[in-house]
Amino acid sequence: MNELTLPLFTQLLSKKNIAPVESFPDNPCLMFSALPEIEDRAKIRFILGSEIQFEKGSEDHVARLVKHWRAKLAPELDGAGADGVEQLDNEYLQDLASDAPIIRMVNHLMERSLDLNASDIHFEPEEKYLKVRCRVDGVMVGLENLPSTVIAAVSSRVKLMARLDIGEKRLPQDGRIQYQMGDRSLDMRVSTLPGVHGESIVLRILDRSDIQVDLEQLGMPQGVLKSYNRVIQQPHGIVLVTGPTGSGKTTSLYATLEKINTGQQKTITIEDPVEYQLEGITQIHVNSKIGLSFAAGLRSIVRQDPDIIMVGEIRDRETAEIAIESALTGHLVFSTLHTNDSAGAITRLQDMGIDSYLISSSIISAMAQRLVRKICVHCADFELITDEEADLLEIDPMQFSEIRRGIGCERCANTGYRGRLGLYELLVISDGIRHVIGAGGDASAIRNQGVKEGLRTLRKDAMEKLFQGVTTPEEIVRVTKAN
Repeated sequence: MNELTLPLFTQLLSKKNIAPVESFPDNPCLMFSALPEIEDRAKIRFILGSEIQFEKGSEDHVARLVKHWRAKLAPELDGAGADGVEQLDNEYLQDLASDAPIIRMVNHLMERSLDLNASDIHFEPEEKYLKVRCRVDGVMVGLENLPSTVIAAVSSRVKLMARLDIGEKRLPQDGRIQYQMGDRSLDMRVSTLPGVHGESIVLRILDRSDIQVDLEQLGMPQGVLKSYNRVIQQPHGIVLVTGPTGSGKTTSLYATLEKINTGQQKTITIEDPVEYQLEGITQIHVNSKIGLSFAAGLRSIVRQDPDIIMVGEIRDRETAEIAIESALTGHLVFSTLHTNDSAGAITRLQDMGIDSYLISSSIISAMAQRLVRKICVHCADFELITDEEADLLEIDPMQFSEIRRGIGCERCANTGYRGRLGLYELLVISDGIRHVIGAGGDASAIRNQGVKEGLRTLRKDAMEKLFQGVTTPEEIVRVTKAN
């Protein structure tokens, strides 16, 4: 047991009611003023990697031990001097991050999140504890509430793994972690943000072995899939995919590129960041620090003689103008926008200052999408629909009386849901819709024309999946709005 590990125990748990006893290196034992529950003892043993013994002592005795271990580091901290404070601080943080109990704790939290098929891990410092949560199927799930005394050690460990500056706590930082879990190769995007009680850290998990790139498996209704397949076979034009962050837009675009990548065409993408590497496709990573923005990259791409271009996101007028120019000069362009529905993609471009005649002549389709959680097939059962649910979804409970729900089991972590499925709304730009766009019609007018021509809205697609027993009323209300 090294000299650093001893005071780490007072940070790992609570400085007020626990401390190592003086014979700790030879006789692993922790003294508490109030003994922890059996489950908590198991966690402590796991984190510390040792068969710890637990003793009960008076508050005065524990306080004296805490003071004793704090005093062990005091000479080192006091002797640094004004010039060496920052260097000592960084060295101390690096030692904390490299200590076995902290490494074990962070790895344990990561692996628990991965077992739940989480897409993100959140480390959220608060006044009295470090809250650790993860996003599973689009919903936040609590993992642990750790003592606030480990905030510095945990954040330093994550930043060290991501090759970030562990001494910089005032500015946001971005990095990546390559993490191997068994035969799974994981790429984690790391973002840090300074807060009142410490740095908030979010890890976005990208599983290279788990990317689903088959259009037929994304959940598109057969009619939508048939129309979309016709759209993406066009020789030129812009195909837009819209939706909020985390709605699966990038996955849909990757699946699309895989579908049309026959080797007879040249495909180039510019993304922020490149989430998954696709074989046979040239992929460019945006780097604004050196001036490689979407617009700058797109200008260079068109000089590379591509047939198909994917732009990760149209964020400004300049990028939109170059994308439209590329489409009008014979390229097939795919991109994304953050809008609520398919018709909103048209008006968003208008808001950017793009002329309506350019929009109507270049856009060939806009597809809105969302992700809903699927009912766990291992614990699914039927229940009567309530009057409140029927009113909310505007259905007749006499004609549709039963709905399927997951009761909750070990396989779905007692949530009743396991996995997600896409909802899709495909607006194909017809002559009628071009006329509405050219006349300056707003999103409602474009949407109404689309419905007249057979547009299936997100809510209709969601209701169809409810009737099929795939999802629940709660999920439909959470991710879609009423027609």
